[in-house]
Amino acid sequence: MTAISAHSASSPTAVDPAALHTPVIAWFDSNARDLPWRRPEAGAWGVMVSEFMLQQTPVNRVLPVYEQWLSRWPRPADLAAEAPGEAVRAWGRLGYPRRALRLHGAAQAITERHGGDVPREHAQLLSLPGIGEYTAAAVASFAYGQRHAVLDTNVRRVFARAVAGVQYPPNATTAAERKLARSLLPEDAPTAARWAASSMELGALICTAKNEGCVRCPIADRCAWRLAGKPAYEGPARRGQTYAGTDRQVRGKLLAVLREAVAPVPQVVLDAVWDEPVQRTRALDGLVADGLVEPMENGVYRLPQSRAQGLSGGSSAREDPPDRP
Repeated sequence: MTAISAHSASSPTAVDPAALHTPVIAWFDSNARDLPWRRPEAGAWGVMVSEFMLQQTPVNRVLPVYEQWLSRWPRPADLAAEAPGEAVRAWGRLGYPRRALRLHGAAQAITERHGGDVPREHAQLLSLPGIGEYTAAAVASFAYGQRHAVLDTNVRRVFARAVAGVQYPPNATTAAERKLARSLLPEDAPTAARWAASSMELGALICTAKNEGCVRCPIADRCAWRLAGKPAYEGPARRGQTYAGTDRQVRGKLLAVLREAVAPVPQVVLDAVWDEPVQRTRALDGLVADGLVEPMENGVYRLPQSRAQGLSGGSSAREDPPDRP
């Protein structure tokens, strides 16, 4: 078998979906991690919180923040009743803190529009602030056992290797990948939801980006990439995640000071965070523009106390691209 180009990485090939479903789901039943958002008591709100937190953030970093969050705000209405700045404060060092504002905005919308209960319908989930196609499908599937294609980076990598025969999926999710994912869905909704969780766990634990564990993979004997001799990736350069010296690092340092403060913070205190004034000013202005920081009179700043702006619903504030390690 010859290597398939990266551009066709998500093109459907002849495959019997059931030949993948049965071994992967059986493997999941025996090997799934015991994570709090998978337990029945988590409910739909617990699932939603986990999905926001897990975007681009490893599970081991999410776990303590998740537990603290659900202890403090066990229902959407509990979070909605607090100032958005408290969500930013509780987010801690998870990174990408706009997710905290979006989750706060979603909690407000759930409280106002749905009586405080996370909606079941995919379209209603999609209309919530901060909810994009991935998160809507994930909540509908994992919380309510519905039949949806749930495509995070782990699932996309499994499908790219097992079905398309390439090492990595494209950098951004394509229409062809979505078509393939839909074609692989079991017809039965509960089984489809189990398949979504199983294929995601397989990508997280076995079919990883590096040092894949093919000897432990339940579908190694039918993986197109393995059978092709594991051809090396031929697509565009994989995107790295730089941090040191970036505006993102400066933003994180500024937010850390504001999170730990019990009162508004003077400009002079923030100036001490980063030596380079142009970058520091740009980072602070960006935090203000994103609604993560509120400027006050006399040159002092605080975490936002007013209702999140631009997060009232739907397309005004979509999620970050999902990447669940």
